[in-house]
Parts: sequence; structure tokens; C-alpha cells
Amino acid sequence: MLTVGSLCTGIGGIDLGLERAGMTVKWQADNDHFARRVLWKNWRSTPNLGDIKKVRWETVEPVDVITAGYPCQPFSIAGQRKGQDDDRHLWPYLLQPICVLRPRWLLLENVPGHLSLGFGQVLGDLAEIGYDTEWDCLPAAAFGAPHLRDRLFVVAHTDREGLTWSRHVFPVGNNGSEGDMADADKLGGGTGSEEIGTWLRWGKPANSGGSDGGNWAVEPGMGRVAYGIPDRMDRVRVLGNSVVPQIAEHIGNMIMEAERGSK
Repeated sequence: MLTVGSLCTGIGGIDLGLERAGMTVKWQADNDHFARRVLWKNWRSTPNLGDIKKVRWETVEPVDVITAGYPCQPFSIAGQRKGQDDDRHLWPYLLQPICVLRPRWLLLENVPGHLSLGFGQVLGDLAEIGYDTEWDCLPAAAFGAPHLRDRLFVVAHTDREGLTWSRHVFPVGNNGSEGDMADADKLGGGTGSEEIGTWLRWGKPANSGGSDGGNWAVEPGMGRVAYGIPDRMDRVRVLGNSVVPQIAEHIGNMIMEAERGSK
């Protein structure tokens, strides 16, 4: 069983998906006041290391996988795109635990706008410390969600044999039948990597698991005009920053498969 350390955890969308894939989350790190409350409720026995800028990583338990959905505001086309000049630019603080703990796998998440701003530094830093990196933009709609929510997902591995994860087929619907192909560039980003391909198939991946068993009929209603919902603004904020667990679960399953194949 692979162990996971979670950076910039948020409310744990990636963590939940990796747990569904059979991994164990050993520690998390997030200092957002509301996210911490959610993590304490759902992972009460899992340590939260808090602010990643203040952690002494040489004292932290090593893990097989480090994951991070690090802040997108420095790179998002919805913002000012200040990149390294943004106070929320945390990549240098993420690189430190990766260097110290040396996990076999990395799973990183951000917005497609990161591909055109700051992503070259990420790739260069990871290559310099010995990680083979692959990436693609995956929409939540490809996993049955009723919205696009395109996000950049990055998988890195230390042995440079890695995992050609974006080449896996995404069957349309729930019966495994194939449908039309959609260019990842048309899904709001594009990968910037010819090595791993740019094609995705619409639909819920056949091996993504999870408990819904099909496409999502509806999502929880949190309208713009709502009364009586405790912490409504915080809930909307952390949900907006979160990651669809089904995508992390699918990638987690592929990592687990690669691990089994290497033994």
C-alpha cells in the first residue's frame, strides 16, 4: 500500500481520490482556517502540518507519494497573472519537501493557465532533481460531471520509466463503448507535451471506481441567493479550490497499477 503526504491539501479532494485508489494519507498540510476544520472532521487522526513555509521537513515521515494542489492565482487567466511576483506563488516551498523526502511519485494540480506561465520552472526543477514528468489537462466532464472544470494534472516519477498515464483510453458512457475524440487543446488548455499525447475521450473512465456508479445527475445546490447555510462563503470558496476526487482516484489507480507492474 502506497503512503501519501498532502501539501496545500485544501478540503482533501485529491486525498479522497487517492484513498479510494487504495493509498493511505499519512499527513496533510494546509493553514486555511475553514479547510482545516473540514480536514479535522474527515481525517481526524491524520496530522495537519499547517503552513508549509514553516515545516522542518527533515522531521516529517517520508512517503511514497507527495501530492499538491498548489495555489492557482499566480497563473490563472482569471487573475492578474503575476507569476513569481505573486505572494501566493508557493512552488519554491513545495520543492523543498520533495527534495528532502524524495517520494517515488508526485501528483500535482493547477489551472491550464499554468502551462503558459511558470510551468517551465516546475519542469526544470523536477528534471534537475531526477524526476521524469508527464502532464495533461483533464476536465471534470470526462468523469461524468455536468461541468467542464478543466485542470492541469502532473505526474512525476523518480526512475524515469514513469507512467504514460494520458495515453489510457477514456470510454464514453458507462458501457465501455467508444465515442468521438476531443482534442485536449479544445478543452481549455492543451498539454504542451507531445510525448504523452493530447487526446482524451469523453466519459467516465472505466477504471475510475468511486461509489456513484454512473454520471452525476445533479450537484448540491448552493445558489447565489441562499439563506441559513452556515459558512456559506467559505464553503463556496473551498469547493471552488478543490479537486474532483474521481480524477485523483483514476490517476491513483494508474499509479497503483504501475507499482504492481514494477514488482
